[in-house]
Amino acid sequence: MESIEHIVKEHRFFAGMDAGFVALVSGCAKNARFDPGQYLFHESDSADWFFLLRNGSVAIELRDPARGAVTVQTLHEGDLCGLSWLVPPYRWTYDARAIDLVRAIAVDAACLRRKSEADPRLGYDMMKRFMPPLVERLQAARMQMIDIYGAHG
Repeated sequence: MESIEHIVKEHRFFAGMDAGFVALVSGCAKNARFDPGQYLFHESDSADWFFLLRNGSVAIELRDPARGAVTVQTLHEGDLCGLSWLVPPYRWTYDARAIDLVRAIAVDAACLRRKSEADPRLGYDMMKRFMPPLVERLQAARMQMIDIYGAHG
């Protein structure tokens, strides 16, 4: 059985990370499993974890009063699920639902924030890793808004 540290080190999100930093991140991590239809988290709940997807797919959903849950993005193996833990007030801004069986590494956000504050080099490394997916998702949301509202404007 692979150790959490080995899994974290091999995950593409942490590629090339200093071994000491991998050990620090791994100290905040555990294995997680979500059955099809199970929610990883819900909008407005406390953003206590983020997930490194190892297997399966996750639907990122927003609630529309008229239509119910609307999938705005689908994440897959190798993706990072959850960015709201980075910014106060540390609350999820959407729902995340397992489409099929999902296996992931769950990282305790408060633990990682404490370690990042104690070692600013770790914090800087983490920010460099988290900013690209954050910007990509903001750009994707922007394009969806143009698709939705641009045709009516």
